[in-house]
Amino acid sequence: MGLFDFVKEAGEGLLGKLTGSAEEDSKAVQNRVEDLGLGVDGLRVQVDGDRAVLQGKAASQADAEKAIVAAGNIPGIAQVDDQLEVKAPTKPSQYHRVVSGDSLSKIAKQFYGDPMKYPEIFEANKPMLKDPDKIYPGQVLRIPPLD
Repeated sequence: MGLFDFVKEAGEGLLGKLTGSAEEDSKAVQNRVEDLGLGVDGLRVQVDGDRAVLQGKAASQADAEKAIVAAGNIPGIAQVDDQLEVKAPTKPSQYHRVVSGDSLSKIAKQFYGDPMKYPEIFEANKPMLKDPDKIYPGQVLRIPPLD
């Protein structure tokens, strides 16, 4: 649980810009997270300005973190207030904000010391990532601990 910062103007653009209507924006962010099929029961999203508050019960630490990243990588969201309950908490992931010139292998080298561990990062960010070569500056990625 906590507050996570994102780049307000970065994002996938799948929703377009948020409208400024708390009700419409809350529904749009909630729909985006639900459409990804993450294991969050009773998900409730409340958007207030550029902050999204996530509540509900996540089946795993990974599901909770993916919900946070999915909401935060929406253009117009600058912060995600994680109020999710995790049914089976584990060691939390680190996060990395993509900068120009980054690749998953470069990020894997930075965090794991081995660029060939990039599939770990790719898998940790599915279903938000569909292709390991398609990341963008400002995007925030989960970097899970290695088993």
